[in-house]
Amino acid sequence: MKPEYEPLLVGSREAARLLSISERTLWQHTKDGSIPSVKIGRSVRYSTAELMRWIESQSRSRNGQQTT
Repeated sequence: MKPEYEPLLVGSREAARLLSISERTLWQHTKDGSIPSVKIGRSVRYSTAELMRWIESQSRSRNGQQTT
């Protein structure tokens, strides 16, 4: 049964799944700062809203549009 709400933050496995990339690739992007993340204690989480904005910015940059 799926929850009736969208989570604000997801873990690395779910973030990688949402982006259709491997967890290793996700960690590389996280380490170089290209994908925004939130550190809570020793855990790293990803905002679903920020992931969507990151996807949009990648689409714009690939289509020759400037990102702000």
